[in-house]
Amino acid sequence: MLNLLDKELEARGLHFTRYADDTIILVKSEKAANRVMISITDFIERKLGLKVNATKTKVCKPNDLKYLGFGFYKSSKWECIPHRDSKMKFQRTLKSLTKRSESISLDTRFERLNWTIRGWVNYFRISKMKTFLTKIDEHLRTRIRMIIWKQWKKPKTQEDNLVKCGYSRGEARGLANCRKGYMFIAHSKILQNAISKTRLAKPNKKKERRGLVFALDYYLA
Repeated sequence: MLNLLDKELEARGLHFTRYADDTIILVKSEKAANRVMISITDFIERKLGLKVNATKTKVCKPNDLKYLGFGFYKSSKWECIPHRDSKMKFQRTLKSLTKRSESISLDTRFERLNWTIRGWVNYFRISKMKTFLTKIDEHLRTRIRMIIWKQWKKPKTQEDNLVKCGYSRGEARGLANCRKGYMFIAHSKILQNAISKTRLAKPNKKKERRGLVFALDYYLA
């Protein structure tokens, strides 16, 4: 039935986009927007017999708009970005998938993260979001390092694994016996280099594990 609305909007020469029952109509001024909203609301309710949601129907500028999870901003032209609510939801999901208290294998955790990251980036791939994804990846690597450090458990195991990553026994012992919290250790240069981005992204053929997908790399690719 809403294809009749599309034809009406086209007949009036209006610029619009519609997905299911969500529609944006673009005009040049607030005065024109108010006039169009009244007339189109009347058309939908009187001609089509449908009810317009008064709480969601409003006149606003593009940068105040949320549409299908997208927000908008203007540089030299109007560009789309993930809306702040979409970003916060993505961050909450990644936080949930990187809980240290959840006892699952690193393979399973990476698999779930990869599904989530690929799906989110694919959906918002037309957006401008390099800065946001850079921060997401940095925070994700920190949380993964915290998880791995906790999985190594005992100081002796932590020391031995750092030695395997190329550090001297003295450097490894110093970090393994550090009494600081997980966040402090995850930000240390030693652990950042030992559990580097390259190492996390590299597939482990012996365990048949695929490497961790990073949002920025996937977006740029």
